[in-house]
Amino acid sequence: MPFIQDSAYNDFVPFVHKNNHVSTIYAGKFKKFPVPVYKREKIELADGDFLAVDYNVKNTDKAIILCHGLEGNSQRTYINSCADYFLQRNFSVFAWNNRSCSGEMNRLPRLYHHATIDDLDTVIHFALKKVKEVYLIGYSMGGAQVLNYFGRMDNISENIKAGVAVSVPIEVKSSAESLKKGFNKVYMKNFTIDLSRKLKVKAQQFPELLDWARIDDIKSFDDLDNNFTAPLHGFIDKEDYYYSVSPARSINSIAKPVLIINALDDPFLGDGCYPIALAEDNPFIHLETPKYGGHCAYPMKNSPYSYAEVRSYTFIQSLFPAH
Repeated sequence: MPFIQDSAYNDFVPFVHKNNHVSTIYAGKFKKFPVPVYKREKIELADGDFLAVDYNVKNTDKAIILCHGLEGNSQRTYINSCADYFLQRNFSVFAWNNRSCSGEMNRLPRLYHHATIDDLDTVIHFALKKVKEVYLIGYSMGGAQVLNYFGRMDNISENIKAGVAVSVPIEVKSSAESLKKGFNKVYMKNFTIDLSRKLKVKAQQFPELLDWARIDDIKSFDDLDNNFTAPLHGFIDKEDYYYSVSPARSINSIAKPVLIINALDDPFLGDGCYPIALAEDNPFIHLETPKYGGHCAYPMKNSPYSYAEVRSYTFIQSLFPAH
């Protein structure tokens, strides 16, 4: 495994963004990037639910599939800028929404999580009906979906070439613990507010399913995941959920080239999210740990793009120079 500790981003980071909270909040709240021109299509699923996919087929030879983070969607700024960067370089783009994230609530009790690879597989096959080959790029939880897909899915098509995972919680419990500390509680509060709203909709859809009164007691991922995420998705409890969905369980089985970019100052990531030892055993894993970058941020001087999409492109080009 190439372990890239001396990341090129260390030379590109603007001085003010050497503060991890400044870069994270700037990227998440203040940076804007226009939504690319997309066609939206609703994919009906075998279990009676649906997924919404935004896409632009610019080139039938190659495409990226973009996977958003927790409580994100296909039109978040980091997705828009990455999509535009690759569209400008003659790639098609497919940006999908996890269940409940498209602006229209999904039909079933199930929502989504870090190992929702069956829905990702559906999107991949949807894309491969329109283009010849695809590359997967995921941010945060979406990065976990990418790693879990490559590590857990049987008989991966040869037309799925490689993946990139940015700001990814390799050990989900480690990430959940990090968000209990200091200023990080602000990020936790935002997640719990958004997810509580969705759970209240589910309470109206399926009033007898769970003890929905506990929604108002949610203060951390412990409360959220133990009482809602785990039972809604078939896990025993939060510990079973954290362990089972973590990409740390998948990395050793990955057999396609994958780049992981996890900044050492990422406020969402704990010590278990820098898998040097695990990755050293797998020649397909490229692990890059910039000193700076925050969470899903990586702003660059005098550029509307982030280092994440630039690095994703150069990684793909290094593997497949003809592209």
